[in-house]
Amino acid sequence: MQPETKKRKKASIPNARTGMSLEEIELDLAESLLYVLGKPPAMSTLNDCYLAVAYTVRNRMMKVWLKSVEDFFTRKEKAVCYFSAEFLIGPQLGRNLFNLGIYDTMKQALGAFGLNLDGIIEHEQEPGLGNGGLGRLAACYIESMATLGVPAIGFGIRYEHGIFQQKFRDGWQVELTDNWLQKGYPWEIPRPERVYDVKLGGYTQTYMDANGAFRVHWIPGWVVRGMAYDIPIVGYAAKSAAMLRLWKAEATESFDINDFNTGDYYGAVESKITSENITKVLYPNDEFLHGKQLRLEQQIFFVSCSLQNLIEMHLLKENTLDNFHETFAGQLNDTHPAIAVAELMRLFVDEHDMEWEKAWHITRHTFSYTNHTLLPEALEKWSLPLFARVLPRHLEIIYEINHRFLQQVSEMSPDMPLEPLSLIEEGGEKYVRMANLACVGCHAINGVAGIHTELLKKRTIRHFYQLFPEKFSNKTNGVTPRRFMLLCNPRLSNLITSRIGDGWIKRLDMLKNLEEFIDDPDFLKAWRQVKRDNKHEQVEYVHQKTGVMLNTESLFDVQVKRIHEYKRQHLNLLHILTLYNRIKKNPGLDIPARTFIFGGKAAPGYYMAKLIIKLINSVAEVVNNDPDVGGRLNIIFIRNFNVKIGQRVYPLADLSEQISTAGMEASGTGNMKFSMNGALTIGTLDGANVEIREEVGPENFFLFGHTVQELDALKTSGYIPYKYYGSNPELRGVIDLISSGIFSGGKQDLYRPIVDELLFHDTYMLLADYQAYVDCQENVGRIWQDQDQWTRMSILNVARSGKFSSDRAIREYCRDIWHIDLKE
Repeated sequence: MQPETKKRKKASIPNARTGMSLEEIELDLAESLLYVLGKPPAMSTLNDCYLAVAYTVRNRMMKVWLKSVEDFFTRKEKAVCYFSAEFLIGPQLGRNLFNLGIYDTMKQALGAFGLNLDGIIEHEQEPGLGNGGLGRLAACYIESMATLGVPAIGFGIRYEHGIFQQKFRDGWQVELTDNWLQKGYPWEIPRPERVYDVKLGGYTQTYMDANGAFRVHWIPGWVVRGMAYDIPIVGYAAKSAAMLRLWKAEATESFDINDFNTGDYYGAVESKITSENITKVLYPNDEFLHGKQLRLEQQIFFVSCSLQNLIEMHLLKENTLDNFHETFAGQLNDTHPAIAVAELMRLFVDEHDMEWEKAWHITRHTFSYTNHTLLPEALEKWSLPLFARVLPRHLEIIYEINHRFLQQVSEMSPDMPLEPLSLIEEGGEKYVRMANLACVGCHAINGVAGIHTELLKKRTIRHFYQLFPEKFSNKTNGVTPRRFMLLCNPRLSNLITSRIGDGWIKRLDMLKNLEEFIDDPDFLKAWRQVKRDNKHEQVEYVHQKTGVMLNTESLFDVQVKRIHEYKRQHLNLLHILTLYNRIKKNPGLDIPARTFIFGGKAAPGYYMAKLIIKLINSVAEVVNNDPDVGGRLNIIFIRNFNVKIGQRVYPLADLSEQISTAGMEASGTGNMKFSMNGALTIGTLDGANVEIREEVGPENFFLFGHTVQELDALKTSGYIPYKYYGSNPELRGVIDLISSGIFSGGKQDLYRPIVDELLFHDTYMLLADYQAYVDCQENVGRIWQDQDQWTRMSILNVARSGKFSSDRAIREYCRDIWHIDLKE
């Protein structure tokens, strides 16, 4: 790695660490390789080159980040503290280059070294610190806060092993360990001085202090230490930055010399191994008690470290904790960090001798809660014996909160039932209800899509809404256009900017100005060319990776998301098999060519989801190789779908499959990413689909399926899915084809669990929606054949996607929940 240009004198380049010129960046690249990595150019590997580039970029982020930190401590500003068990931040190099405005300069600098920036970006490992939408949303929000100048810290866990790497073996999903830290992670900054002890287990003792006040002393059974790792998040145009602070678990004493000296070599490091297990892996298998305990330990671990850190930071600015809630706004991203309510109370009351009423006032005014689920069974709760064993002091605090709260309810609303409001679920086995704790201990509660929030009010947590309607609001999710348009779809971004300027990058509602071009034939032609070029580029990539060559002139019909029965990937498959059966009956059938693209991971213990993956791959094997199909249908399942792969997929999609059962999806964000990249949506009235349809116009959205109310009525009247099978010949033909063994090497029982679920239970109402879905897909095919109409619809989807920017969502949080005045 040596520049081909002439050697320049250092004296002429005073800002090699922070300068933005080509010369300064070239010098920093060379010095990073030599002095940071200790590698001579002749011996540098691709990973060395990536690290050198990353350190060069990080150097230019530091000034912005440290200025934002200094501003917070020297000004009376409120900071947002975003607590999330997941942060799916994706690869950072390309995003940071764009936000710093040095993408092209870096490309040129690397060219002088004979290196290709695209290859280095492709080499970057992605931290798998999340499962999907929850973690991706958190990452988008941190980026938007940085862009909008909102002082912000994201608090989470530095999982040593993130979400598994997905491979296929004979069509089955196989999980491999994610070793994202193995080759070094240059964006993080270790903070060995920033450590906090977290108590676990043990017992409590009561006493009276010198002033005669009742106090509790917690004597822990064991203690884990958390160490901070910081990742700077620079906003667009590098005006300000936020911080992601992730905690790694360590032992308070990593090595016991006495055990070692007596020959107990395992005992000498046992504490280290046990402690570090807490942050070893994202979401341990919680089917067994040990896994459940580890998840609870993870949650209290990162929450306690974060709150201790915040108290310390606050006391650097102020000499009292009385106004803690004026310094920090704590947002709980779902129920995983809900234990923060009890932990902050413990820290205030036990560690800082604050009286209960004052502590409760500050705690309630600090926290707000985002709910991400409609399913009551998905609201997190912990077995009381487990909770008592791990967090005995917190259980006492929760009992006290519950007692005072239920007493308040009885006085406010004597007729209100107490059982659904209680923080403790009574019955055979008692549980601690974390969603209820969040609802009681937060000053604001929000859903993440209009329909989701309404269903929360009417169903999931309706009793809390009846008591405290003023707490509830809707904050529809959003995604950052910097990553999901500017970075992943530069061709489309450049076309848009050439017509309306670049203001849309920070004010996505400015995309509305594209509407004036929908009848401009030159613009329509350019729009289609962008899609065609995107397809060609990614088809070549797919061919290199898989050996499969896709038809770029076909309709790219895409469903990429976590594999789950309610997301109904198998409904998509029923439509594919309907088309396949039609072709087999009439080989000359004239239908538009389609490429069906799937992607997503199934939870390791979720057998039915893994069986659906196997079925998709088995159907692909048969359909793709059937000469009767003649290239009219092609199916591909992209393995190991993640943020990086998503950036390749969103720009090439023509049709976005958002076909979950109505009332099941909280919001979704993939639907937004596809729409703002010009894909048309086929979907149900579920989650944010409702608002996408409202924004883009019903005529630019392919709607099908029963509504929530219609599904309720079906279930109430006694839903019998087998009737649909008996009365619909095409549906029966598809189900029988799956049962026949053609996709399982003659093993007719392999897919019986899927078939039996559909025929005799159909929990997610696929058969009820099947015919409407097939009919809607026929309309998709008809409109696809009129490319001018399709292109106009595509442009309008982009032009009207402004609402779905995470910037809009953050502005609403600042205005309605956090009470922060933006600097814009």
